[in-house]
Amino acid sequence: MFKMQREEKQLDSALEAIIMRVNDLKSAIAAMIFKLEHEYETLNWPNFLDNFALISGHLTSLSKILGHDKAPNLRNLTVLPLRLSPEKDEELLRLTEGRIPTFAHDLVPDYLRTKVEPQAEQKMMQLEAKAANLNYETSHDCNKQVAQYTKVINHVWDIANKAREEWESEAGSRATQAQTSSTADTHALVAAVGMGKGLKSDSVQMVQSGVNSVPSGMIVGRPGNQQQTPGQSLGNPPMGQMTKAPSTIKTNIKAAPQIHPYR
Repeated sequence: MFKMQREEKQLDSALEAIIMRVNDLKSAIAAMIFKLEHEYETLNWPNFLDNFALISGHLTSLSKILGHDKAPNLRNLTVLPLRLSPEKDEELLRLTEGRIPTFAHDLVPDYLRTKVEPQAEQKMMQLEAKAANLNYETSHDCNKQVAQYTKVINHVWDIANKAREEWESEAGSRATQAQTSSTADTHALVAAVGMGKGLKSDSVQMVQSGVNSVPSGMIVGRPGNQQQTPGQSLGNPPMGQMTKAPSTIKTNIKAAPQIHPYR
């Protein structure tokens, strides 16, 4: 008698814990369905994974409770209907959250079913019979195809890993290479050549002085004013003689206008 009471208490506590976990699981599934139906436009992948992880955690907790040593073996227990009535039952409607209004004869086999539906069971039996009737050659061919597919997938996986290693090594080598150019200097050079930006006035004065200067061995004058005595050659003068310009020649040297070459 005492043993039966203890087993009943264990069964009640186990059923209470199972019901709590099932309700948590049901709430998580309902929340995910609600998001999929109403928030599908703003739902992102990380949020979906969080909901899925929550459902997975509830399933893991429920499995731990069912697999605990002190938990009763529910497979050895049966559920029998104590009262069948076609009338509406408010208490049953409250317990089932509005899903089952009556506990009638036509609904009891579906709600208290311990096996799959007859159509699903028949389909499963057909598949099992088909798998059992496969001969050795057919199964060997299937295994061979699976092995080939696995080999192809492994080959593609190796290629992808090798390409990733090459990309990572190239990226690392580019990062460690010394810089051989300066972007700032390049922009400054382009601005100086194209717009004259950064050029100093000393360089401009050197250009202007080069235009205005006259070499020491040349005589600048007007054409027609130069006179040449008879018998004077156009070649180099004799050694020890210096050619001087006549005093009547006037030089007319004008300075070039000082115009900025880049304006």
